[in-house]
Amino acid sequence: MNWYLEAWKKFAVFQGRARRKEYWFFALINVVVVIALVMADFATGTLNSEAGIGLLSGLYSLAVLVPSLAVSVRRLHDVGRSGWWVLLALVPLLGLVILVFALMDSQPGDNQYGPNPKGVAATAAAAQTA
Repeated sequence: MNWYLEAWKKFAVFQGRARRKEYWFFALINVVVVIALVMADFATGTLNSEAGIGLLSGLYSLAVLVPSLAVSVRRLHDVGRSGWWVLLALVPLLGLVILVFALMDSQPGDNQYGPNPKGVAATAAAAQTA
């Protein structure tokens, strides 16, 4: 849950890097929330079956749009790619490239987008134990 909240804290930050853990926990919790909201839309009668979206799930999807883009861009930065690669998600089948990048491990060390977030977390954890 902390990784989900971390992404919300940086909801409009497109600089820096995001670990796989931050990206995937954010995505997982968003899927669970959307499923719950679709069920709530169905139960309350606010689900539009033709459009496939309801009032609650639509509002949540709209609210999470910018944070999702931001964490996706930061994830791309973590693997050494420009944030503009996120536009490939708009092209059918080519959007799978984004999935591959999201699954890749962090680029070791610093890159042009900042320090490796794994190194920052490891340094912070070591400082707390000392």
